[in-house]
Amino acid sequence: MNIIESIKYDIQTIKDRDPAATSTLEILTYSGLHAVAFYRVAHWFYVKNHKVIARIISQFARMLTGIEIHPGAKIGKGLLIDHGSGVVIGETAEIGDYCLLYQGCTLGGTGKDHGKRHPTLGNNVMVGCGAKVLGPFKVGDNAKIAANAVVLEPVPANSTAVGVPARIVKQNGRRTNDLDQVHIPDPVAQELCQYRIRLEKLEKKIEELEKDDR
Repeated sequence: MNIIESIKYDIQTIKDRDPAATSTLEILTYSGLHAVAFYRVAHWFYVKNHKVIARIISQFARMLTGIEIHPGAKIGKGLLIDHGSGVVIGETAEIGDYCLLYQGCTLGGTGKDHGKRHPTLGNNVMVGCGAKVLGPFKVGDNAKIAANAVVLEPVPANSTAVGVPARIVKQNGRRTNDLDQVHIPDPVAQELCQYRIRLEKLEKKIEELEKDDR
């Protein structure tokens, strides 16, 4: 597939999936579309081993859009970057067809790996705003990464990952445990509760000692 055909798919997927898009002309103003279009040109130069030119194009796109896509990344057709500011996609990241990325998400590395350092997303994967997917593992088809999740391990297909570090809370339409994004236990609140109980016990002991002294 050539660059023009790929960009046509990118425009069409915005029409199909973004309820705020009212016309092709409006879509052509989207920073997410600009970033992906510049990436596709930069990637062509990268594959042809014109890496300096590729980096110049990608850095210009970063300054223009606030979205950083390394020209070495591999991205399928129909990628939608919604809003987009702060999105970072690393050099060895791979993204399948018709994926959806929200603002502030990162497809990055941990600094511990060599060669393949960044994640691989299957087809139709959604990565929520602020989420961090870090490491050379696979996120399966149709998976969903919740906002602000930190994903450090593989995510199965048709599943939902939430939390820090992320855990799988739903797979194939069924919950894997009793947790959800609203009712995840708060470790800070639990710790404060334990301290309160200890304080109440100490206050009772002090009261008993004061009575004995009297």
